[in-house]
Amino acid sequence: MDSFPIALPAAPPEPRRPSLPFMAAIVPIAAGVVLWLVTGSLYALCFAALGPLMLVASLADGARSRRRDRRRNDAATEAGWAEAEAELERRQREERAARWLQEPDAASCLTRRPLRDAHPPDETTVLVVGGGRVPSGIRCSGGGDDARARDFRGRSASLDDAPLTVALGRGVCLRGPEALVAAVARAVAVQLCLRFSAAQLSLVGEDLARWGLDALPHAVRARRSGFRVGVAASGGTRIDADAVIWLTDAGGEVPDGVTTVLDVEEPGAATLRTPRGIVEVAVECLSLAQAQVIARECKEEHGDADALPQAVAMRELGQSQSIGGLPAVIGRSAHEDIVVDIVDDGPHAIVTGTTGTGKSELLVTWVTAIAEANGPDRVTFVLADFKGGTAFEPLRELRQVAAVITDLDDDGARRGVSSLTAELRHREGVLAAAGARDVRDVSMPRLVIVVDEFAALLQEHPDLGAVFTDVAARGRALGMHLILGTQRAAGVVRDALAANCPLRISLRVGDAADSRLVIGTDAASEIPGGAGSRGIALVRRPEDHAPVALRVALTGAADLRQVGMRWAAVERPRSPWLPALPGSVPLRELTLDAPPVPAGTAILGRSDAPEQQSQPLELLGCGVERGIAILGAPGSGRTTALRLIAAQRPDARWVPRDAERAWDLVAAWSTGSEPLPPVVLCDDLDGLLAGLPPEHAQQFAQHWERILRAGGATIVMTAARAAGPVGRLLDALPRRALLRMASRVEHIAAGGEPSGFIRDRVPGRAVLGGREMQFAWVEEDAVVIPVEPSPPAWSPAASISAVVSTGASDIVARLQAAHPDCEVLLPGAERLRPHVPCIFVADAETWQRSWSIWQGVRATGEVLVRAEQPADLRQLAGVRELPPFAHPHAGRAWSVRGAGSPRRVIVPALAPG
Repeated sequence: MDSFPIALPAAPPEPRRPSLPFMAAIVPIAAGVVLWLVTGSLYALCFAALGPLMLVASLADGARSRRRDRRRNDAATEAGWAEAEAELERRQREERAARWLQEPDAASCLTRRPLRDAHPPDETTVLVVGGGRVPSGIRCSGGGDDARARDFRGRSASLDDAPLTVALGRGVCLRGPEALVAAVARAVAVQLCLRFSAAQLSLVGEDLARWGLDALPHAVRARRSGFRVGVAASGGTRIDADAVIWLTDAGGEVPDGVTTVLDVEEPGAATLRTPRGIVEVAVECLSLAQAQVIARECKEEHGDADALPQAVAMRELGQSQSIGGLPAVIGRSAHEDIVVDIVDDGPHAIVTGTTGTGKSELLVTWVTAIAEANGPDRVTFVLADFKGGTAFEPLRELRQVAAVITDLDDDGARRGVSSLTAELRHREGVLAAAGARDVRDVSMPRLVIVVDEFAALLQEHPDLGAVFTDVAARGRALGMHLILGTQRAAGVVRDALAANCPLRISLRVGDAADSRLVIGTDAASEIPGGAGSRGIALVRRPEDHAPVALRVALTGAADLRQVGMRWAAVERPRSPWLPALPGSVPLRELTLDAPPVPAGTAILGRSDAPEQQSQPLELLGCGVERGIAILGAPGSGRTTALRLIAAQRPDARWVPRDAERAWDLVAAWSTGSEPLPPVVLCDDLDGLLAGLPPEHAQQFAQHWERILRAGGATIVMTAARAAGPVGRLLDALPRRALLRMASRVEHIAAGGEPSGFIRDRVPGRAVLGGREMQFAWVEEDAVVIPVEPSPPAWSPAASISAVVSTGASDIVARLQAAHPDCEVLLPGAERLRPHVPCIFVADAETWQRSWSIWQGVRATGEVLVRAEQPADLRQLAGVRELPPFAHPHAGRAWSVRGAGSPRRVIVPALAPG
């Protein structure tokens, strides 16, 4: 409705009278007189006569101009009034239509069905009692104060033939001849029934058939809940209702509590009496035949949705088995049980409904109904709930349910894609092997995949959407069926998928477009809200010409127990959707369940191969394979993996954690001085290399390279990172297991895919050969990592020894205390006991000054150089080869005798005090 006022034309002003041109008339007269006086000619006086003639002419012209302006002003004013009248008529027409649309009577409700909201009727509900004059919202501005303007303002302030409304309150009293008040009562009752659903309003009364109202859905199954409107004759039995339409004779008593009275005088004319006054009203009347036709159309249009039972229990429905299909009785309409068959009516189905309408209960009932009549040999279910709820948890115990899936992470979604693709290939292979074209021709159970919140699935994992589209396209022949639940279908279920889902079920939805997309009509959006409408659904099967309303049956714990007990002795079917690998796989469980493995082979764990629908064992052929590299951050399960292999191969040899012992052992294997064991376990290789000086680290890596090139053993190495020399060693091993790394950068550097980095990956979970795997777990006390014995402390083996060390005086005292049977001296000191071994102690500079003594020791004795002074070993002893690694500041020294290679010795006296 327009908000600006109608501008009224003002009264036309009276044209102004033009002034007389006195000066123009006087000038010719004066000029003529002057000429006559000068010339004496009488003709000059004729010129003076022009002045009066001009004055007369001006008067005549002014009168003509006033008449013309008056006609023009009158025409403009009439045009303005005509425009104002047209605008008033237009606005009144629009306002009248808007009011009848907002406040419809029975006829308006039939012409355009009103939208039903979630608010039920109450005493404040507006009731249209007829048409009449009501105040208008049209405003005027301008205009004069004449009769015409006052009449226009009066007509614009009111609106004729507009709906007259009253508050329903406790009801309305209709007084007059019985036939007339009955017709008005039918119109009022039908108006309320068309505006509100049977779940919100009930029509009650003992004589409803007398007035033709008994066939309305609101009267067929009157509910104790909701707003109750009664229809009764005054003086009859009191009825239990919130508001009553009373019918009484003219002049009859008005029942207490009723403040609206309609005195019907003749058809279509009545007097409305309320506390606000008395007005004339054109009441609406309906005949008995018209009311019956309206009731029949309501039942047909809404599919008896208003006449549904209040509740249906699963135990009240009988399920039956079909040879080729999977029929299920999921609820009850106003007349019969409703059967849907995902095979014959499908092969796929879409279920829509907003939150709180009972969508999850519908899916649970559907699955239970199918499982009640069909065992695992005929049907299996995969149930997926992506809204984080537990709706499908009670179904987990049914034998037909192969898997229950809740929220998926990215890795789980990828596994889902692979699992469903593998199931398609598996079923295609079974049909091809049997030479069949349809699953009916082979003994393979049908697979029904039920998804709750399909929109959440597509939003989080769009890759799965493509797989579901593929399943929808090829599922009929392969025996794979989809039941997709979503709050809304528009923008979620694409055309390619919807085209293969002819079975549609919709509970209440908020948008009419969603209702039309699913069931072809707006009926699902017109289902009222509230607890009473929970479980009301509209189903449309391929053979249905219109949606069929039903009340969904509720499945209780007893129903699930009964179905579970019926098939308790049947073996659970193979799951097409493999569960994720567990976070812990004890070795003893694998050895009990797994088939026998070749002798000498170690079990590493279980891998995940969803594309093959299997989780096979990962094995390590000890003595056959060259080995495996295991990378992972601290706490990721590296040492546990080595302990796992050691528990199965007692002959495995651990590389000591101590750098000195590890150096000795690896050097012995590299040079061949010690045979290589069949299985070598090296933990924290990069830590060992990091603990060595650069020259020793390089030599240590070269020893490993020679061992790896030589072969002959299965070597298992672990490391925290694969950079530098460690990377070259790990690359020499043919297999690599990637555990959790410290960062994405290190994960990529170790050879992992960027998308495969998971910061909170469980310990023992690795990527091996492109697959996820879980290392088996053994108790820590199952394997004891051997500790190499410490070598004995050094004791003089020659008659004379030389020690190169700083702080010679202090070292002399220490050595003397440690070796009392020897004589410990500084170079140049006199020997007091020539018959006992002698140990000379000095720093490098002192030994260079005492060269003769040094040469004597080098020729016949033993030289000890502290591990902290490797340069003195090269300068004084002339040793060019790299000595074995020795811990500095730990009482370590290198011993050289003659031209032999240096060896590490332990001299406790050289350790810091």
